[in-house]
Amino acid sequence: MVPSVIATAAVGVGLAQGALAASFSVSGQEFKVSADSLEGDDFVQYGSVAAGKDLKGKEQAAPVAVSGFSTAYITNMCQSVVTPDLPFGLGNVTLKLKAGDPKKKQEKVYAKDIYLDVSQLDADAKFKNIDIGVAAGDLTKFPEGKKTHTGIQPNTQANPNGFSQRAEHATLTNVRQQAWATTAGTFKLPGLSLRLSKGVDECY
Repeated sequence: MVPSVIATAAVGVGLAQGALAASFSVSGQEFKVSADSLEGDDFVQYGSVAAGKDLKGKEQAAPVAVSGFSTAYITNMCQSVVTPDLPFGLGNVTLKLKAGDPKKKQEKVYAKDIYLDVSQLDADAKFKNIDIGVAAGDLTKFPEGKKTHTGIQPNTQANPNGFSQRAEHATLTNVRQQAWATTAGTFKLPGLSLRLSKGVDECY
């Protein structure tokens, strides 16, 4: 049992030389995600850099802990991003997305081959069969020939000798996360609700 993944996420950044970002140029805005719970298989985490431009068009880069799962089920997911200082008197505007009603077990958010470029994460966590300190290039290699296809995110780069960790299964509850990017092969959002509102109205 690990009481919080924030410490391991900080270690997991391990920004090894040569690590590069996601498979696309990230926007100049971080977004927040909250969830009651996340259950994921084939968890991996390693350090990288999210690169892009800020809202004024200047080059920027941020250290991230890339967290990946082969499959993940999420309950009561909320995602929000605030765009500041819009013209015409609008000021700050919040975009908020919700899905995965906690009252309906069959309506959990489902993701396949998901990777998250995380800058901050707070949660309660439990890992099954965790390995800490694995070389990132060996994430898919296990003793006795056992393999998982969850490794360094396809079409991205990370130092193969850099720090990483992996686990057969991860359970996270009371999730509060800030991220620069999310990529998934499949992302199913039952009961999707998307709203825009004036002011700052984030998920947490």
